[in-house]
Amino acid sequence: MAKPVKLLRITTVPMSLRFLLRGHMKFLSSKGFEVLMASADGKEVEDVVTYEGVPHYAFNITRAITPITDLLTLIQLTRWMRRERFDIVHSHTPKAGLLAMLAARFAKVPVRMHTIAGIPWMEATGSKRKLLKFVDQLAYRAATNVYPNSTGLNDFVKKEGLVAESKLKVIGQGSSNGINTSYFSADAVSQSSGELRAELGVEATDFVFCFIGRVVKDKGLNELAAAFKDLPEHVKLVLVGPFEDELDPVSHETREFFNGDSRVHAVGYQNDVRPFLKLSNALVFPTYREGFPNVPMQAGAMGLPAIVSDINGCNEIIEHGLNGLIVPPKDTNALAEAMSKLTTDTSLMDGLKSNARRMIVERFDQQVVWEELYQEYLSLINSSDQHV
Repeated sequence: MAKPVKLLRITTVPMSLRFLLRGHMKFLSSKGFEVLMASADGKEVEDVVTYEGVPHYAFNITRAITPITDLLTLIQLTRWMRRERFDIVHSHTPKAGLLAMLAARFAKVPVRMHTIAGIPWMEATGSKRKLLKFVDQLAYRAATNVYPNSTGLNDFVKKEGLVAESKLKVIGQGSSNGINTSYFSADAVSQSSGELRAELGVEATDFVFCFIGRVVKDKGLNELAAAFKDLPEHVKLVLVGPFEDELDPVSHETREFFNGDSRVHAVGYQNDVRPFLKLSNALVFPTYREGFPNVPMQAGAMGLPAIVSDINGCNEIIEHGLNGLIVPPKDTNALAEAMSKLTTDTSLMDGLKSNARRMIVERFDQQVVWEELYQEYLSLINSSDQHV
């Protein structure tokens, strides 16, 4: 009997395994793969291991550039991969991608896959941009296969000449892990939207916009604050996510507005965002850069139209005028106009809402994405003369 395919899924922090790749390791185990996970240590590890049912190994992988630590971790990863004799190493997130792809190459792993789910230096300039670009290029060159998780991101990688085009491929219609459309469903949330609205002090007749994500500058939160200020009193905003003061913080004015305006409800990080989507009328997601974001898919699966920036990923999930509205990034006036339009144009809202869930289920259901990636694994293993 042929030995099972031995696969490593590795990310920088365990939160990515828990949320961005949730369920996929369990799915691959059910297909007969021998799956291991790796990342930095963290509080999410216990939950990930319990849910996925596969082992996790912790390494000192930092999000920042730490040359000495990175070199020591690279040596440890290389030695470990040589012992484990993986058939496939598949990395996500920039730092894990760099260390894992280099280590896998040194360890002679035959299939080395890296998924690109966003490029931080898109918004950087000068020497910082050059350094981060060079680091990404090292990872992509060490990989045998590179997977931008959206068509727009794929085009950007080609335009920048980051890697040979023969290595590039988008799985299906995009996304790193698809969306669990059974879990992200209004019917799957036991708490009524009325109950949570009452807890927050939101009236039944209020129009509620929801934002989910880190409250930072490059998520478009400064523009969101400015756009929201002049909307009517019955329009509310729920912010689901932590304020981050160290990396890319919002302006002092934005923070003061979000914390001081009675129409804004900042609820912080939430393990389960579904109740907040269920109580809302629409998602607002004015981010500057993404790979293939989960949030618009989650909102759409919950039946919400979305206002998103005209950037890769977002403009592949949302089709303007069908399941949401698309506005230019960093354009406060266009964002304000789109938000106002949704609150006043009932016919438009009804049309967008009627398409929202269907358009997500048809294109991005998780089982479809998982099966396509599974077939990609098999194809690569077969072409590298490995045995399933």
